[in-house]
Amino acid sequence: MACRLIVDSGICGFRSVIEARKQGRDSVSITIESECEQICELNNILGSMALADIFAAAGRNPVFARAQEARCHATCPVPVAILKCAEVELGLALPRDVAITFEA
Repeated sequence: MACRLIVDSGICGFRSVIEARKQGRDSVSITIESECEQICELNNILGSMALADIFAAAGRNPVFARAQEARCHATCPVPVAILKCAEVELGLALPRDVAITFEA
């Protein structure tokens, strides 16, 4: 069984489905389905992640580095969702929804 997340990125209207599948004890493979060109490119260049990648600081995190290479928007929620999905798949966090809500 793999961890799957659905991300509704907001005003851009793109929906992404992220799947993290455990590979060995401390790594996961990541696949992303989306109609967003940048997220599709991120899927093509990301591949798998090691445990250390999940906890790397934002400035050194390979998910954020690959998202930048793929020209993802700076406020795109998909890179963070990838990390959350990987955490859950490796048993490092419990699955719990995350929300960003605007207040009027």
